[in-house]
Amino acid sequence: MSGTFALLVKNPKVLEFDNKRNYFNRSVHSRSGQPHHGRPSFPTLNLSVRRDQVFHDSFKSLYFKSGDEMKFGKLNIRFHGEEGVDAGGVTREWFQVLARQMFDANYALFIPVSSDRTTFHPNKLSGINDEHLMFFKFIGRIIGKALYEGRVLDCYFSRAVYKRILGKSVSVKDMESFDPDYYKSLCWMLENDITDIITETFSVEDDEFGVTKVVDLIPNGREIPVTDENKQDYVRLVVEHKLLSSVKDQMEHFLKGFHDIIPEELISIFNEQELELLISGLPDIDVDDWKSNTEYQNYNPSSPQIQWFWRAVRSFDKEERAKLLQFVTGTSKVPLNGFKELEGMNGVNRFNIHRDYGNKDRLPTSHTCFNQLDIPEYESYDALRSQLMKAITAGSEYFGFA
Repeated sequence: MSGTFALLVKNPKVLEFDNKRNYFNRSVHSRSGQPHHGRPSFPTLNLSVRRDQVFHDSFKSLYFKSGDEMKFGKLNIRFHGEEGVDAGGVTREWFQVLARQMFDANYALFIPVSSDRTTFHPNKLSGINDEHLMFFKFIGRIIGKALYEGRVLDCYFSRAVYKRILGKSVSVKDMESFDPDYYKSLCWMLENDITDIITETFSVEDDEFGVTKVVDLIPNGREIPVTDENKQDYVRLVVEHKLLSSVKDQMEHFLKGFHDIIPEELISIFNEQELELLISGLPDIDVDDWKSNTEYQNYNPSSPQIQWFWRAVRSFDKEERAKLLQFVTGTSKVPLNGFKELEGMNGVNRFNIHRDYGNKDRLPTSHTCFNQLDIPEYESYDALRSQLMKAITAGSEYFGFA
């Protein structure tokens, strides 16, 4: 790695997504240790799978392969009862079917997050399935293999999962799409004096198959009250518990599999929004469809700020549009039948823009559980576009309390 590029990788915010992705693709294939950086010689991974049991059959065929066999072996897929030579198209379809089936409720591995039901988080009760940790390791390998092969998958995870892959800590904002009501209560706690109001302690109650158990967030936490002075620590710990600690074993096995294929230091050049785009691809966003299925609160379609907003969106490239969608809805996924089917926490919830009557120098804020973007009354197109870009580039740190 050249000295200049090495410096940039150590400061990945400087790099644009396309540059990071190109560097990633070059680097992941240059780490074989083989002469001329070629693909090492490993046996072909021949799979014959039933279309309705792709996940199960693939797991049985691939789980006990070594990490290098999985990483470097060429896939050759055949669907039972179907003719055809796999020249790449069958493998591409296999990845897509496999990505859908790993979220099948019968495996109990993932739960849909409550805000949109199209993104998923590990199920803390996945232990009901005896093989669950082996499955998580397998899924980590499959996602790593897809990245290595340059395949995109139709799978979307909670923001907390992407952050865990990157070794980043979670924030209260990450709770919004996972549990909107609990998120609101935490935000209320942070914004108000809770003296003599809150009776919480540094512990949580977890319900496992009908049995409630108390889990301390710190040693002897059930005996330590939450006060206005220590509430910030409590919120940080409870968010970390609910999003990460409660699925610690699942994520550790996922990462074991993932790191069999993708080096930890290489994936860390991305942020969590970019990691979603790397795994799932840049969406094709129809701006006309997006605009025609957007609702307004205290603005209207002819308001200058709304005119400027859509002008800015049309000026964005694919990556910037995807990041805007992530900022407002929590995911870059566009519904199959367009924006009219965009979902929020209570079913169909169209993209909506609200007037923010606060300081005109504020950045736009979002409420992902409602697909809501709050835009201050900016006085020019340049101001709106600049502030919008700052918000979507900074990502999840700019938000309003819903």
